[in-house]
Amino acid sequence: MAQENMTIKVTEFVLIGLSQNPKWNFILFLIFLTIYVTTWLGNLTIIFTVIFMHQLHTPMYFLLANLAALDISDSTVTALKLLAGLLPHPNTISYSWCIVQVFFFHLTGASVDFLLTVMAVDRYIAIYKPLQYLIIMNQRVCISLVAGAWLGGFIHSIVQIGILIKLPFCGPNVLDNFYCDIPQIIKLACTDTYITELLMVSNSGLIVAAMFFVLLVSYSVILVKIRTHVTEGKHKALSTCTAHIVVLSLNFGPAIFIYDRPFKVFPGDKIFQVMYTLITPMLNPMIFTLRNTEMKNAIRKLQKNIMSSRSRIFSGEKLFVPCLQ
Repeated sequence: MAQENMTIKVTEFVLIGLSQNPKWNFILFLIFLTIYVTTWLGNLTIIFTVIFMHQLHTPMYFLLANLAALDISDSTVTALKLLAGLLPHPNTISYSWCIVQVFFFHLTGASVDFLLTVMAVDRYIAIYKPLQYLIIMNQRVCISLVAGAWLGGFIHSIVQIGILIKLPFCGPNVLDNFYCDIPQIIKLACTDTYITELLMVSNSGLIVAAMFFVLLVSYSVILVKIRTHVTEGKHKALSTCTAHIVVLSLNFGPAIFIYDRPFKVFPGDKIFQVMYTLITPMLNPMIFTLRNTEMKNAIRKLQKNIMSSRSRIFSGEKLFVPCLQ
């Protein structure tokens, strides 16, 4: 009975956020609102371009559009709470919503990591088996791989939550962060969390580090293959793989720093958390579009089609109105 009473004492958490200075909060609010809006615009541009431009109906761009959708979801999980915390009111979150945020944060974050692995497999097949590429990476396979990435993220997240909800919380309830995440929550538990931290590090940090190492080796092999054997489309293949490696580093680097160690607070933690949760989802579409000539041309063509359609509509209205008069 005493154990049950301890676990229900904490009903909400107080988030310290990024700054306690009202002037800085206003500036940070404008900066991060701009970043969040840019994330939506950039990723939606990729999604709509892939949907409406027939020449982009290929496995690589299908995966890229799904990455854009995940980036929007991943950013939204933390950005809305961050922006709300920069406004002049108490920055609190209930225990239940905190657990929900942790679940969706790790669901989307892990799904991104698994999808990046799928994209590496896609590039490997495209380089090593170009003649069989479209046969191997057919529509059913692509959908299955994306669903597998989401399933992997779900399993990872539900394991984290299963461990977390068993911990008792009886105070204090102040989280030194701008969103709910496992490293800060565990430190507030009213019990010895050494074994729990080891389980969390194994489920998050070590897996992410191993996945990042395997992906770097895979892309190194692909780059060697491109430089030594590929002649047609060599520059495009190099550019695409380079963009993938940059995105890998932006996603896995901060995650390794945060989760691949005992859960202690370091001065640079929030910088890496901002990079991981807000900056990377904004940069991903820029990296892929700025380095991809085909994507840039498709975006320009889609813009021209939209402007042309609007012109025809407006001209039609001008012709139609005098007839009514």
